[in-house]
Amino acid sequence: MSKGSSLSSRNSSSSENNFRSESFSEERDLESIPETGCLSIIVLGASGDLAKKKTFPALFNLFRQGFLQSNEVHIFGYARTKMSDDALRDRIREYLTPNKGTSSEQAEALSKFLQLIKYVSGSYDSEEGFRLLDKEISEHEFAKNSQPGTSRRLFYLALPPSVYPSVCKMIRSYCMNQSHLSGWTRIVVEKPFGKDLSSAEELSSQLGELFDEEQLYRIDHYLGKELVQNLLVLRFANRFFLPLWNRDNIDNIQIVFREDFGTEGRGGYFDEYGIIRDIIQNHLMQVLCLVAMEKPVSLKPEHIRDEKVKVLQSVLPIGQEEVVLGQYDGYKDDPTVPDGSNTPTFATVILRIHNERWEGVPFILKAGKALNSRKAEIRVQFKDVPGDIYKCKKQGRNEFVIRLQPLEAMYMKLTVKKPGLEMSTIQSELDLSYRQRYQGVTIPEAYERLILDTIRGDQQHFVRRDELKAAWEIFTPLLHKIDDGELKPIPYKPGSRGPAEADELLAKAGYVQTHGYIWIPPTL
Repeated sequence: MSKGSSLSSRNSSSSENNFRSESFSEERDLESIPETGCLSIIVLGASGDLAKKKTFPALFNLFRQGFLQSNEVHIFGYARTKMSDDALRDRIREYLTPNKGTSSEQAEALSKFLQLIKYVSGSYDSEEGFRLLDKEISEHEFAKNSQPGTSRRLFYLALPPSVYPSVCKMIRSYCMNQSHLSGWTRIVVEKPFGKDLSSAEELSSQLGELFDEEQLYRIDHYLGKELVQNLLVLRFANRFFLPLWNRDNIDNIQIVFREDFGTEGRGGYFDEYGIIRDIIQNHLMQVLCLVAMEKPVSLKPEHIRDEKVKVLQSVLPIGQEEVVLGQYDGYKDDPTVPDGSNTPTFATVILRIHNERWEGVPFILKAGKALNSRKAEIRVQFKDVPGDIYKCKKQGRNEFVIRLQPLEAMYMKLTVKKPGLEMSTIQSELDLSYRQRYQGVTIPEAYERLILDTIRGDQQHFVRRDELKAAWEIFTPLLHKIDDGELKPIPYKPGSRGPAEADELLAKAGYVQTHGYIWIPPTL
């Protein structure tokens, strides 16, 4: 059976009410696009880094795998830079095939994909530019014999949030599809969604005056990662997790993001936001919601997002004594960073969820740059075994670790008998490493999943307005204290674990570090 036929045979409505149980494959969770009018994908900011490194490669991979069909889709790039269609194609070509030695099949797919791309130049607040864009889109729709009102227009804003209001006004005024039939207009916006509660609410209000919530897709690429998407399946489709996932058994939960490099030429941009706005308030909070939420009524997007909002509304105000900030030595050497910058490049923040399931369990969110390793993971640490007859407490606790990146894996740290004649114990693991278990399977990139979800109209993995507001309510008081200089980051050396005070805070919160144990990804 061909990929197209196998995908079209899936019952999309039943998948909303049942956890997907298909075997892991390249097509996992990617359904065919509904048959309706032609599809126009408009990438605004087409000449920028985000578009060429993430958006266009994701579109190409969807095309190459058959999820975008050349007989129905056309892709438009829009930006201020004046250039031809071929100039844009040449600009993005190297990012579409990053590996040398492209096969003839891939080369043919690349050639066909690039021919689908047309470029329109114009400013982001120009009636003339957007009228020209609408003219080009309409000509494509007419050429595809789309009936009025059945065409689909997806606008991807690969742009700074400062221009969202003006761009969206132009789209609303000049580029809307007549969606009274089966067609639609949808807008994808990238983070950051504001800098604090008031700016986020202002931006939400501006966009909300122009578009319905069903038309807005606030993208957080962490929600497209394979193991993040696996969290609900793990929690609610496995019987042995259900009785353990609560305050009676879990001592603490860490959600960690570590990078082994600094701002790498992005110092000016990063200094405007800092590690909390850049990583913790969005990416890590989204993961926390999926880890902590109650079981939704169904897999309908609104039921899932309702439960995420309830988690955020249950988070207590952050205590200043449960925050450690850091800034790596050399950060201010970047000429684009102010000499007196108070911006943290590292933060450990403890959140407390005031509800029946999680009362007393610290959720430790930790993110930093220029550290000693690069990884993102969830670490669920269980309480000590009562009546420890093997005297193995010092070896470490049971932990369930979900490695989000790199080397996607899930493993359970547990105590076993050390092989040999003596009765002694050692820490080992039950390991599911994706590279070994699913050999030859390409795990789709986050942007591929999320763009396809947008086309399908599935908002499950996108941030709803009230969810965004609740997350900003948690962090805005802390951020204002940092902005006002009330909280100062502690210097730390690049290549370290971060400030020593952060490890002290973890110990105070109850986290027990396992000394002498290192998880080594298995090899064949």
